[in-house]
Amino acid sequence: MLLEEHHFTALQPASPRLLSLSLASRSEDLRWIGGTSSKGPNDNRQFGRDLLRGLADPHGRVGRRVAGCESMWRGLWTLVSRAARGPHSPRLCTRQGSGYPAPGSGATIFALSSGQGRCGIAVIRTSGPASGHALRSLTAPRDLPPARKACLRLLSDPRSGEPLDRALVLWFPGPQSFTGEDCAEFHVHGGPAVVSGVLQALGSVPGLRPAEAGEFTRRAFAHGKLSLTEVEGLADLIHAETEAQRRQALRQLDGELGDLCRGWAETLTKALAHVEAYIDFSEDDNLEEGVLDQADSEVRKLEVALGVHLRDARRGQRLRSGAHVVVAGPPNAGKSSLVNLLSRKPVSIVSPEPGTTRDVLETPVDLAGFPALLSDTAGLREGVGPVEQEGVRRAQKRLEQADLILAVLDASDLASPASCNFLDTVVIPAGAGNPSGNSQRLLLVLNKSDLLPAGCSDPHPDLPSHLLLSCLTGEGLDGLLEALKKELAALCGDPSTGPLLTRSRHQHHLQGCLDALGQYKQARDLALAAEALRVARGHLSRLTGGGGTEEILDIIFRDFCVGK
Repeated sequence: MLLEEHHFTALQPASPRLLSLSLASRSEDLRWIGGTSSKGPNDNRQFGRDLLRGLADPHGRVGRRVAGCESMWRGLWTLVSRAARGPHSPRLCTRQGSGYPAPGSGATIFALSSGQGRCGIAVIRTSGPASGHALRSLTAPRDLPPARKACLRLLSDPRSGEPLDRALVLWFPGPQSFTGEDCAEFHVHGGPAVVSGVLQALGSVPGLRPAEAGEFTRRAFAHGKLSLTEVEGLADLIHAETEAQRRQALRQLDGELGDLCRGWAETLTKALAHVEAYIDFSEDDNLEEGVLDQADSEVRKLEVALGVHLRDARRGQRLRSGAHVVVAGPPNAGKSSLVNLLSRKPVSIVSPEPGTTRDVLETPVDLAGFPALLSDTAGLREGVGPVEQEGVRRAQKRLEQADLILAVLDASDLASPASCNFLDTVVIPAGAGNPSGNSQRLLLVLNKSDLLPAGCSDPHPDLPSHLLLSCLTGEGLDGLLEALKKELAALCGDPSTGPLLTRSRHQHHLQGCLDALGQYKQARDLALAAEALRVARGHLSRLTGGGGTEEILDIIFRDFCVGK
Protein backbone atom coordinates (compact mmCIF):
# COMPACT_ATOMS: atom_id res chain seq x y z
CA MET A 1 0.00 0.00 0.00
CA LEU A 2 1.46 3.35 -1.01
CA LEU A 3 0.71 6.78 0.40
CA GLU A 4 1.55 9.51 -2.10
CA GLU A 5 0.46 13.15 -1.89
CA HIS A 6 -2.24 12.14 0.62
CA HIS A 7 -4.02 9.90 -1.92
CA PHE A 8 -4.77 6.26 -1.23
CA THR A 9 -3.49 4.31 -4.25
CA ALA A 10 -4.66 0.96 -5.53
CA LEU A 11 -3.02 -2.31 -4.49
CA GLN A 12 0.27 -2.89 -6.30
CA PRO A 13 -0.02 -5.06 -9.41
CA ALA A 14 2.96 -7.11 -8.17
CA SER A 15 0.48 -9.06 -6.01
CA PRO A 16 -2.19 -10.06 -8.54
CA ARG A 17 -3.96 -12.47 -6.17
CA LEU A 18 -4.28 -9.96 -3.35
CA LEU A 19 -7.67 -8.62 -4.40
CA SER A 20 -9.21 -5.50 -2.91
CA LEU A 21 -11.98 -6.17 -0.43
CA SER A 22 -15.05 -5.01 -2.33
CA LEU A 23 -17.89 -5.87 -0.01
CA ALA A 24 -20.29 -5.91 -2.94
CA SER A 25 -18.43 -9.01 -4.14
CA ARG A 26 -19.26 -12.45 -2.85
CA SER A 27 -17.33 -15.51 -1.81
CA GLU A 28 -15.09 -15.81 -4.87
CA ASP A 29 -13.24 -12.60 -3.96
CA LEU A 30 -13.28 -13.20 -0.22
CA ARG A 31 -11.80 -16.69 -0.56
CA TRP A 32 -8.66 -15.33 -2.23
CA ILE A 33 -7.89 -12.78 0.47
CA GLY A 34 -4.98 -14.96 1.53
CA GLY A 35 -2.64 -13.09 -0.79
CA THR A 36 0.55 -14.43 -2.35
CA SER A 37 0.99 -17.44 -0.11
CA SER A 38 2.60 -20.43 -1.83
CA LYS A 39 0.12 -22.79 -0.22
CA GLY A 40 -2.49 -24.61 -2.22
CA PRO A 41 -5.98 -23.29 -2.95
CA ASN A 42 -7.50 -25.13 -0.01
CA ASP A 43 -5.00 -23.58 2.38
CA ASN A 44 -5.72 -20.13 1.01
CA ARG A 45 -9.44 -20.78 1.39
CA GLN A 46 -8.96 -21.75 5.03
CA PHE A 47 -6.77 -18.69 5.61
CA GLY A 48 -9.55 -16.46 4.29
CA ARG A 49 -12.02 -18.15 6.62
CA ASP A 50 -9.72 -17.51 9.54
CA LEU A 51 -9.54 -13.83 8.66
CA LEU A 52 -13.33 -13.64 8.52
CA ARG A 53 -13.48 -15.36 11.89
CA GLY A 54 -11.34 -12.48 13.08
CA LEU A 55 -14.10 -10.16 11.89
CA ALA A 56 -16.69 -12.13 13.84
CA ASP A 57 -14.52 -11.86 16.94
CA PRO A 58 -12.58 -8.57 16.67
CA HIS A 59 -10.93 -9.10 20.07
CA GLY A 60 -8.77 -11.90 18.69
CA ARG A 61 -10.39 -14.93 20.38
CA VAL A 62 -9.87 -17.08 17.32
CA GLY A 63 -7.19 -19.46 18.48
CA ARG A 64 -3.52 -19.76 17.83
CA ARG A 65 -3.96 -20.46 14.11
CA VAL A 66 -4.94 -16.87 13.28
CA ALA A 67 -3.02 -15.06 15.98
CA GLY A 68 -0.29 -14.21 13.53
CA CYS A 69 -2.66 -12.66 11.02
CA GLU A 70 -4.59 -10.45 13.48
CA SER A 71 -2.56 -7.32 12.78
CA MET A 72 -2.77 -7.96 9.05
CA TRP A 73 -6.56 -8.27 9.29
CA ARG A 74 -6.82 -5.02 11.20
CA GLY A 75 -4.82 -3.25 8.52
CA LEU A 76 -6.96 -4.71 5.75
CA TRP A 77 -10.16 -3.84 7.60
CA THR A 78 -9.01 -0.25 7.98
CA LEU A 79 -8.50 -0.02 4.23
CA VAL A 80 -11.89 -1.61 3.56
CA SER A 81 -13.62 0.86 5.89
CA ARG A 82 -11.93 3.81 4.26
CA ALA A 83 -12.80 2.62 0.79
CA ALA A 84 -16.42 1.96 1.73
CA ARG A 85 -17.12 5.25 3.43
CA GLY A 86 -15.52 7.31 0.70
CA PRO A 87 -12.70 9.85 0.76
CA HIS A 88 -11.90 11.11 4.22
CA SER A 89 -8.68 12.59 5.45
CA PRO A 90 -7.35 15.52 7.51
CA ARG A 91 -8.46 18.93 6.37
CA LEU A 92 -5.03 19.91 5.09
CA CYS A 93 -4.74 16.86 2.87
CA THR A 94 -5.92 16.46 -0.68
CA ARG A 95 -8.63 13.87 -0.69
CA GLN A 96 -9.50 11.38 -3.35
CA GLY A 97 -11.62 12.84 -6.14
CA SER A 98 -15.38 12.50 -6.23
CA GLY A 99 -15.37 10.65 -9.52
CA TYR A 100 -17.11 13.47 -11.40
CA PRO A 101 -14.97 15.36 -13.92
CA ALA A 102 -14.93 19.10 -13.58
CA PRO A 103 -16.81 20.90 -16.36
CA GLY A 104 -14.33 21.81 -19.07
CA SER A 105 -11.56 20.29 -16.96
CA GLY A 106 -8.94 20.91 -19.63
CA ALA A 107 -9.54 24.67 -19.74
CA THR A 108 -8.29 27.40 -17.46
CA ILE A 109 -11.03 29.66 -16.11
CA PHE A 110 -10.96 33.18 -14.70
CA ALA A 111 -13.50 35.45 -13.01
CA LEU A 112 -13.97 38.30 -10.57
CA SER A 113 -14.39 36.58 -7.19
CA SER A 114 -15.20 39.66 -5.10
CA GLY A 115 -18.40 41.68 -5.30
CA GLN A 116 -19.41 43.86 -8.20
CA GLY A 117 -19.16 47.64 -8.05
CA ARG A 118 -16.56 50.09 -6.79
CA CYS A 119 -14.49 48.86 -3.85
CA GLY A 120 -11.05 49.24 -2.35
CA ILE A 121 -9.75 45.84 -3.44
CA ALA A 122 -11.12 43.44 -6.06
CA VAL A 123 -9.96 39.82 -6.30
CA ILE A 124 -9.66 38.11 -9.69
CA ARG A 125 -9.00 34.39 -9.67
CA THR A 126 -7.84 31.81 -12.22
CA SER A 127 -7.85 28.02 -12.02
CA GLY A 128 -6.42 25.48 -14.44
CA PRO A 129 -3.18 24.37 -16.10
CA ALA A 130 -2.57 27.73 -17.81
CA SER A 131 -2.77 29.77 -14.58
CA GLY A 132 1.01 30.01 -14.32
CA HIS A 133 1.28 31.15 -17.93
CA ALA A 134 -1.43 33.76 -17.34
CA LEU A 135 0.38 35.10 -14.28
CA ARG A 136 3.66 35.34 -16.18
CA SER A 137 1.93 37.02 -19.13
CA LEU A 138 0.52 39.84 -17.01
CA THR A 139 3.67 40.32 -14.88
CA ALA A 140 6.35 39.79 -17.58
CA PRO A 141 9.30 39.61 -17.42
CA ARG A 142 9.03 38.52 -13.79
CA ASP A 143 9.00 34.88 -12.72
CA LEU A 144 6.25 33.25 -10.72
CA PRO A 145 6.17 34.44 -7.10
CA PRO A 146 6.86 31.96 -4.28
CA ALA A 147 3.90 29.69 -3.60
CA ARG A 148 1.24 31.14 -1.27
CA LYS A 149 3.14 34.40 -0.68
CA ALA A 150 1.78 37.78 -1.72
CA CYS A 151 4.02 39.84 -4.01
CA LEU A 152 3.59 43.35 -5.37
CA ARG A 153 3.73 43.29 -9.17
CA LEU A 154 2.99 45.66 -12.05
CA LEU A 155 0.25 44.21 -14.23
CA SER A 156 0.46 44.93 -17.96
CA ASP A 157 -1.63 44.04 -20.99
CA PRO A 158 0.20 41.11 -22.66
CA ARG A 159 -0.78 42.40 -26.13
CA SER A 160 0.17 46.07 -25.91
CA GLY A 161 2.36 46.16 -22.82
CA GLU A 162 0.24 48.99 -21.39
CA PRO A 163 0.30 49.11 -17.58
CA LEU A 164 -3.02 48.13 -15.99
CA ASP A 165 -2.48 48.35 -12.23
CA ARG A 166 0.00 47.73 -9.45
CA ALA A 167 -1.42 44.75 -7.58
CA LEU A 168 -0.74 41.95 -5.13
CA VAL A 169 -0.48 38.56 -6.84
CA LEU A 170 -0.55 35.09 -5.27
CA TRP A 171 0.40 31.76 -6.79
CA PHE A 172 -1.19 28.49 -5.57
CA PRO A 173 0.30 25.47 -7.36
CA GLY A 174 -1.95 22.41 -7.37
CA PRO A 175 -2.98 20.29 -5.66
CA GLN A 176 -2.55 22.57 -2.63
CA SER A 177 -5.19 25.08 -3.73
CA PHE A 178 -8.92 25.65 -3.34
CA THR A 179 -9.79 23.80 -6.55
CA GLY A 180 -6.93 21.29 -6.51
CA GLU A 181 -5.56 22.83 -9.73
CA ASP A 182 -2.96 25.51 -10.34
CA CYS A 183 -4.53 28.80 -9.25
CA ALA A 184 -3.56 32.46 -9.32
CA GLU A 185 -5.11 35.49 -7.67
CA PHE A 186 -4.81 39.16 -8.62
CA HIS A 187 -5.71 41.61 -5.83
CA VAL A 188 -6.23 44.80 -7.81
CA HIS A 189 -7.77 48.18 -7.06
CA GLY A 190 -11.54 47.89 -7.22
CA GLY A 191 -12.38 50.55 -9.80
CA PRO A 192 -14.52 49.27 -12.69
CA ALA A 193 -11.94 50.35 -15.30
CA VAL A 194 -9.13 48.47 -13.56
CA VAL A 195 -11.19 45.31 -13.12
CA SER A 196 -12.39 45.42 -16.72
CA GLY A 197 -8.86 45.94 -18.03
CA VAL A 198 -7.43 42.98 -16.09
CA LEU A 199 -10.31 40.71 -17.14
CA GLN A 200 -9.83 41.66 -20.79
CA ALA A 201 -6.10 41.01 -20.50
CA LEU A 202 -6.75 37.54 -19.06
CA GLY A 203 -9.23 36.85 -21.84
CA SER A 204 -6.48 37.48 -24.40
CA VAL A 205 -4.19 34.81 -22.92
CA PRO A 206 -4.43 31.56 -24.92
CA GLY A 207 -6.18 28.73 -23.07
CA LEU A 208 -8.21 30.95 -20.73
CA ARG A 209 -11.99 31.46 -20.75
CA PRO A 210 -14.48 33.15 -18.39
CA ALA A 211 -15.79 30.92 -15.59
CA GLU A 212 -19.38 29.82 -15.29
CA ALA A 213 -21.43 30.25 -12.10
CA GLY A 214 -20.09 27.99 -9.36
CA GLU A 215 -17.37 26.51 -11.55
CA PHE A 216 -14.50 27.09 -9.10
CA THR A 217 -16.38 25.23 -6.36
CA ARG A 218 -17.46 22.54 -8.86
CA ARG A 219 -13.80 21.88 -9.64
CA ALA A 220 -12.96 21.76 -5.93
CA PHE A 221 -15.66 19.10 -5.52
CA ALA A 222 -14.49 17.17 -8.58
CA HIS A 223 -10.92 17.06 -7.25
CA GLY A 224 -11.97 15.90 -3.80
CA LYS A 225 -11.22 19.14 -1.97
CA LEU A 226 -14.84 19.47 -0.76
CA SER A 227 -17.63 16.96 -0.23
CA LEU A 228 -21.11 17.78 -1.46
CA THR A 229 -22.34 18.68 2.03
CA GLU A 230 -19.33 20.97 2.45
CA VAL A 231 -20.14 22.61 -0.89
CA GLU A 232 -23.67 23.26 0.38
CA GLY A 233 -22.21 24.67 3.60
CA LEU A 234 -20.05 27.05 1.56
CA ALA A 235 -23.09 28.24 -0.40
CA ASP A 236 -25.02 28.78 2.83
CA LEU A 237 -22.08 30.68 4.34
CA ILE A 238 -21.99 33.05 1.37
CA HIS A 239 -25.73 33.73 1.72
CA ALA A 240 -25.83 33.78 5.54
CA GLU A 241 -27.57 36.88 6.92
CA THR A 242 -27.89 36.06 10.62
CA GLU A 243 -25.54 34.86 13.32
CA ALA A 244 -27.24 31.47 13.63
CA GLN A 245 -27.07 30.93 9.87
CA ARG A 246 -23.37 31.77 9.87
CA ARG A 247 -22.60 29.32 12.67
CA GLN A 248 -24.56 26.51 11.04
CA ALA A 249 -23.03 27.07 7.59
CA LEU A 250 -19.49 27.21 8.98
CA ARG A 251 -19.93 23.94 10.87
CA GLN A 252 -21.27 22.24 7.74
CA LEU A 253 -18.38 23.66 5.69
CA ASP A 254 -16.00 22.20 8.28
CA GLY A 255 -17.43 18.77 7.45
CA GLU A 256 -19.53 17.92 10.51
CA LEU A 257 -22.49 16.55 8.57
CA GLY A 258 -20.22 14.70 6.15
CA ASP A 259 -18.22 13.16 8.99
CA LEU A 260 -21.43 12.01 10.67
CA CYS A 261 -22.65 10.35 7.46
CA ARG A 262 -19.29 8.68 6.88
CA GLY A 263 -19.42 7.27 10.40
CA TRP A 264 -22.86 5.85 9.70
CA ALA A 265 -21.62 4.40 6.41
CA GLU A 266 -18.75 2.70 8.24
CA THR A 267 -21.27 1.14 10.63
CA LEU A 268 -23.23 -0.22 7.67
CA THR A 269 -20.02 -1.51 6.10
CA LYS A 270 -19.23 -3.56 9.19
CA ALA A 271 -22.77 -4.89 9.39
CA LEU A 272 -22.66 -5.83 5.70
CA ALA A 273 -19.32 -7.58 6.20
CA HIS A 274 -20.84 -9.68 8.99
CA VAL A 275 -23.81 -10.66 6.85
CA GLU A 276 -21.62 -11.50 3.84
CA ALA A 277 -19.30 -13.56 6.02
CA TYR A 278 -22.24 -15.52 7.38
CA ILE A 279 -23.60 -16.14 3.86
CA ASP A 280 -20.27 -17.44 2.54
CA PHE A 281 -18.88 -19.40 5.46
CA SER A 282 -21.63 -20.34 7.93
CA GLU A 283 -22.16 -23.75 6.35
CA ASP A 284 -18.59 -24.74 7.20
CA ASP A 285 -19.10 -23.91 10.89
CA ASN A 286 -16.01 -21.72 10.87
CA LEU A 287 -17.74 -18.59 12.18
CA GLU A 288 -18.31 -18.11 15.85
CA GLU A 289 -21.78 -17.40 17.20
CA GLY A 290 -23.19 -13.90 17.34
CA VAL A 291 -22.13 -12.61 13.90
CA LEU A 292 -25.67 -11.78 12.77
CA ASP A 293 -26.67 -10.60 16.24
CA GLN A 294 -23.88 -8.04 16.13
CA ALA A 295 -25.04 -6.81 12.72
CA ASP A 296 -28.62 -6.54 13.98
CA SER A 297 -27.46 -4.57 17.01
CA GLU A 298 -25.54 -2.08 14.87
CA VAL A 299 -28.54 -1.62 12.56
CA ARG A 300 -30.86 -0.93 15.51
CA LYS A 301 -28.52 1.73 16.89
CA LEU A 302 -28.27 3.37 13.48
CA GLU A 303 -32.06 3.37 13.08
CA VAL A 304 -32.39 5.29 16.36
CA ALA A 305 -29.77 7.86 15.30
CA LEU A 306 -31.39 8.37 11.90
CA GLY A 307 -34.82 8.75 13.48
CA VAL A 308 -33.56 11.48 15.82
CA HIS A 309 -32.10 13.51 12.96
CA LEU A 310 -35.14 13.04 10.73
CA ARG A 311 -37.47 14.26 13.46
CA ASP A 312 -35.38 17.44 13.65
CA ALA A 313 -35.11 17.87 9.87
CA ARG A 314 -37.47 20.85 9.72
CA ARG A 315 -35.37 22.75 12.25
CA GLY A 316 -32.35 22.87 9.97
CA GLN A 317 -34.45 23.94 7.00
CA ARG A 318 -36.01 26.73 9.08
CA LEU A 319 -32.55 27.86 10.12
CA ARG A 320 -31.47 28.06 6.49
CA SER A 321 -34.57 29.65 4.97
CA GLY A 322 -36.17 31.35 8.00
CA ALA A 323 -38.98 30.52 10.43
CA HIS A 324 -42.46 31.77 9.54
CA VAL A 325 -43.59 34.24 12.24
CA VAL A 326 -47.16 35.53 11.85
CA VAL A 327 -48.39 38.61 13.70
CA ALA A 328 -52.13 38.29 14.32
CA GLY A 329 -54.81 39.88 16.44
CA PRO A 330 -58.02 41.93 16.34
CA PRO A 331 -58.11 45.30 14.53
CA ASN A 332 -56.23 48.23 16.09
CA ALA A 333 -54.25 46.03 18.49
CA GLY A 334 -50.94 47.37 17.16
CA LYS A 335 -49.93 44.54 14.83
CA SER A 336 -48.50 46.80 12.12
CA SER A 337 -46.67 48.88 14.71
CA LEU A 338 -45.06 45.71 16.09
CA VAL A 339 -44.00 44.57 12.60
CA ASN A 340 -42.40 47.95 11.94
CA LEU A 341 -40.68 47.85 15.33
CA LEU A 342 -39.22 44.36 14.83
CA SER A 343 -38.16 44.97 11.22
CA ARG A 344 -36.81 48.45 12.01
CA LYS A 345 -38.41 49.89 8.87
CA PRO A 346 -41.89 51.10 7.82
CA VAL A 347 -43.23 47.87 6.34
CA SER A 348 -46.89 48.42 7.16
CA ILE A 349 -49.14 51.49 7.22
CA VAL A 350 -50.10 52.47 10.76
CA SER A 351 -53.46 54.19 11.21
CA PRO A 352 -56.09 54.51 13.98
CA GLU A 353 -58.70 53.45 11.44
CA PRO A 354 -59.64 49.76 11.87
CA GLY A 355 -59.02 47.47 8.90
CA THR A 356 -56.07 49.39 7.43
CA THR A 357 -54.19 46.17 6.62
CA ARG A 358 -56.16 44.23 4.02
CA ASP A 359 -53.56 41.75 2.69
CA VAL A 360 -50.67 39.77 4.14
CA LEU A 361 -47.45 41.83 4.19
CA GLU A 362 -44.20 39.86 4.49
CA THR A 363 -40.66 40.95 5.28
CA PRO A 364 -37.51 38.92 6.09
CA VAL A 365 -35.97 39.97 9.41
CA ASP A 366 -33.20 39.03 11.79
CA LEU A 367 -34.88 38.26 15.12
CA ALA A 368 -32.38 37.85 17.94
CA GLY A 369 -29.83 36.31 15.55
CA PHE A 370 -32.27 33.93 13.83
CA PRO A 371 -33.76 34.33 10.35
CA ALA A 372 -37.53 34.83 10.17
CA LEU A 373 -40.18 35.72 7.65
CA LEU A 374 -42.42 38.20 9.48
CA SER A 375 -46.01 38.45 8.25
CA ASP A 376 -48.44 41.25 9.11
CA THR A 377 -52.07 40.15 8.72
CA ALA A 378 -55.48 41.75 8.63
CA GLY A 379 -57.32 42.23 11.91
CA LEU A 380 -59.57 39.26 12.70
CA ARG A 381 -63.20 40.36 12.99
CA GLU A 382 -66.60 39.70 11.43
CA GLY A 383 -69.24 41.88 9.74
CA VAL A 384 -66.91 43.79 7.40
CA GLY A 385 -66.90 44.44 3.63
CA PRO A 386 -65.92 41.84 1.03
CA VAL A 387 -62.36 43.18 0.56
CA GLU A 388 -61.51 43.15 4.26
CA GLN A 389 -63.26 39.79 4.64
CA GLU A 390 -60.89 38.35 2.02
CA GLY A 391 -57.99 39.75 4.05
CA VAL A 392 -59.38 38.02 7.17
CA ARG A 393 -59.62 34.74 5.25
CA ARG A 394 -55.99 35.04 4.14
CA ALA A 395 -54.92 35.89 7.67
CA GLN A 396 -56.60 32.76 9.04
CA LYS A 397 -54.95 30.62 6.36
CA ARG A 398 -51.56 32.11 7.18
CA LEU A 399 -52.08 31.33 10.86
CA GLU A 400 -52.43 27.64 9.98
CA GLN A 401 -49.03 27.74 8.23
CA ALA A 402 -47.19 29.66 10.94
CA ASP A 403 -44.21 28.26 12.82
CA LEU A 404 -44.70 30.88 15.52
CA ILE A 405 -47.70 33.14 16.19
CA LEU A 406 -47.25 36.57 17.74
CA ALA A 407 -50.72 37.14 19.13
CA VAL A 408 -51.23 40.87 19.77
CA LEU A 409 -54.00 42.33 21.95
CA ASP A 410 -54.72 45.85 23.12
CA ALA A 411 -53.89 45.79 26.84
CA SER A 412 -56.36 48.62 27.48
CA ASP A 413 -59.26 46.95 25.62
CA LEU A 414 -59.23 43.25 26.53
CA ALA A 415 -62.97 43.18 27.29
CA SER A 416 -64.01 44.03 23.74
CA PRO A 417 -65.85 41.33 21.72
CA ALA A 418 -63.04 41.19 19.14
CA SER A 419 -60.39 40.59 21.85
CA CYS A 420 -62.48 37.95 23.63
CA ASN A 421 -63.19 36.17 20.36
CA PHE A 422 -59.47 36.18 19.45
CA LEU A 423 -58.58 34.74 22.84
CA ASP A 424 -61.14 31.95 22.48
CA THR A 425 -60.44 31.04 18.84
CA VAL A 426 -56.68 31.53 18.50
CA VAL A 427 -54.79 31.96 21.76
CA ILE A 428 -56.31 29.24 23.92
CA PRO A 429 -56.45 26.53 21.18
CA ALA A 430 -52.82 27.14 20.27
CA GLY A 431 -51.72 26.54 23.86
CA ALA A 432 -50.20 29.91 24.61
CA GLY A 433 -46.93 29.69 26.48
CA ASN A 434 -47.07 25.90 26.61
CA PRO A 435 -46.09 24.52 23.20
CA SER A 436 -46.37 20.78 23.77
CA GLY A 437 -47.40 17.95 21.51
CA ASN A 438 -48.64 19.20 18.15
CA SER A 439 -49.82 22.60 19.40
CA GLN A 440 -48.44 25.67 17.64
CA ARG A 441 -45.92 27.90 19.34
CA LEU A 442 -47.49 31.18 20.36
CA LEU A 443 -46.40 34.29 22.23
CA LEU A 444 -49.19 36.46 23.63
CA VAL A 445 -48.22 40.16 23.55
CA LEU A 446 -50.33 42.81 25.32
CA ASN A 447 -49.52 46.01 23.44
CA LYS A 448 -50.20 49.63 24.43
CA SER A 449 -49.00 49.10 27.98
CA ASP A 450 -48.36 52.87 28.10
CA LEU A 451 -52.17 53.33 28.30
CA LEU A 452 -52.46 51.29 31.50
CA PRO A 453 -52.85 53.10 34.84
CA ALA A 454 -49.60 54.11 36.48
CA GLY A 455 -48.20 51.53 38.88
CA CYS A 456 -50.25 48.70 37.36
CA SER A 457 -47.59 46.10 36.53
CA ASP A 458 -49.95 43.34 35.33
CA PRO A 459 -53.69 44.09 35.30
CA HIS A 460 -54.66 40.71 33.82
CA PRO A 461 -53.06 37.88 35.82
CA ASP A 462 -55.86 35.48 34.81
CA LEU A 463 -54.73 35.49 31.14
CA PRO A 464 -52.34 32.87 29.72
CA SER A 465 -48.64 33.63 29.98
CA HIS A 466 -48.04 36.95 28.23
CA LEU A 467 -45.66 39.86 27.70
CA LEU A 468 -46.38 43.57 28.19
CA LEU A 469 -45.15 45.88 25.42
CA SER A 470 -45.50 49.45 24.27
CA CYS A 471 -44.69 49.87 20.59
CA LEU A 472 -44.89 53.64 21.14
CA THR A 473 -42.22 53.88 23.85
CA GLY A 474 -40.33 50.60 23.21
CA GLU A 475 -40.83 49.49 26.82
CA GLY A 476 -40.86 45.69 27.03
CA LEU A 477 -39.08 45.18 23.70
CA ASP A 478 -36.01 43.55 25.29
CA GLY A 479 -38.20 41.00 27.05
CA LEU A 480 -40.03 40.24 23.81
CA LEU A 481 -36.75 39.75 21.91
CA GLU A 482 -35.48 37.38 24.60
CA ALA A 483 -38.68 35.35 24.43
CA LEU A 484 -38.45 35.30 20.62
CA LYS A 485 -34.86 34.06 20.84
CA LYS A 486 -35.91 31.08 22.98
CA GLU A 487 -38.82 30.21 20.71
CA LEU A 488 -36.77 30.51 17.51
CA ALA A 489 -33.92 28.49 19.02
CA ALA A 490 -36.39 25.70 19.65
CA LEU A 491 -37.81 26.03 16.13
CA CYS A 492 -34.53 26.35 14.23
CA GLY A 493 -32.21 24.31 16.40
CA ASP A 494 -28.87 25.18 17.93
CA PRO A 495 -25.98 24.71 15.45
CA SER A 496 -23.56 24.11 18.35
CA THR A 497 -25.37 20.93 19.45
CA GLY A 498 -24.59 18.95 16.29
CA PRO A 499 -25.12 18.79 12.51
CA LEU A 500 -28.53 19.89 11.24
CA LEU A 501 -30.28 18.80 8.04
CA THR A 502 -30.62 22.08 6.17
CA ARG A 503 -31.93 20.83 2.81
CA SER A 504 -34.69 18.54 1.64
CA ARG A 505 -32.03 16.51 -0.19
CA HIS A 506 -30.46 15.56 3.14
CA GLN A 507 -33.82 14.47 4.52
CA HIS A 508 -34.60 12.45 1.36
CA HIS A 509 -31.42 10.38 1.54
CA LEU A 510 -31.61 9.80 5.29
CA GLN A 511 -35.23 8.70 4.93
CA GLY A 512 -34.19 6.38 2.08
CA CYS A 513 -31.46 4.92 4.29
CA LEU A 514 -33.94 4.38 7.13
CA ASP A 515 -36.45 2.71 4.78
CA ALA A 516 -33.74 0.36 3.51
CA LEU A 517 -32.85 -0.59 7.09
CA GLY A 518 -36.52 -1.42 7.63
CA GLN A 519 -36.35 -3.75 4.62
CA TYR A 520 -33.25 -5.36 6.12
CA LYS A 521 -35.13 -6.17 9.32
CA GLN A 522 -38.05 -7.69 7.38
CA ALA A 523 -35.92 -9.70 4.93
CA ARG A 524 -36.28 -13.46 5.32
CA ASP A 525 -33.36 -14.19 3.01
CA LEU A 526 -29.82 -13.15 3.96
CA ALA A 527 -29.00 -12.18 0.38
CA LEU A 528 -31.92 -9.72 0.38
CA ALA A 529 -30.82 -8.43 3.78
CA ALA A 530 -27.33 -7.78 2.43
CA GLU A 531 -28.76 -5.95 -0.58
CA ALA A 532 -30.86 -3.74 1.72
CA LEU A 533 -27.68 -2.77 3.60
CA ARG A 534 -26.01 -1.86 0.30
CA VAL A 535 -28.97 0.34 -0.64
CA ALA A 536 -28.85 2.06 2.74
CA ARG A 537 -25.13 2.68 2.41
CA GLY A 538 -25.68 4.03 -1.11
CA HIS A 539 -28.04 6.71 0.20
CA LEU A 540 -25.40 7.90 2.67
CA SER A 541 -22.81 7.95 -0.10
CA ARG A 542 -25.02 10.06 -2.35
CA LEU A 543 -25.71 12.49 0.49
CA THR A 544 -22.01 13.40 0.66
CA GLY A 545 -21.59 13.36 -3.14
CA GLY A 546 -20.28 9.86 -3.78
CA GLY A 547 -23.03 8.85 -6.19
CA GLY A 548 -25.12 11.82 -7.22
CA THR A 549 -26.33 12.49 -10.74
CA GLU A 550 -25.18 15.32 -12.96
CA GLU A 551 -28.65 16.89 -12.82
CA ILE A 552 -28.52 17.14 -9.02
CA LEU A 553 -25.02 18.58 -9.10
CA ASP A 554 -26.06 21.17 -11.70
CA ILE A 555 -28.89 22.34 -9.43
CA ILE A 556 -26.59 22.64 -6.41
CA PHE A 557 -23.81 24.56 -8.17
CA ARG A 558 -26.22 26.75 -10.12
CA ASP A 559 -26.91 28.82 -6.99
CA PHE A 560 -23.29 29.98 -6.73
CA CYS A 561 -22.26 33.33 -8.15
CA VAL A 562 -19.69 33.65 -10.91
CA GLY A 563 -16.21 33.64 -9.38
CA LYS A 564 -17.11 31.05 -6.72
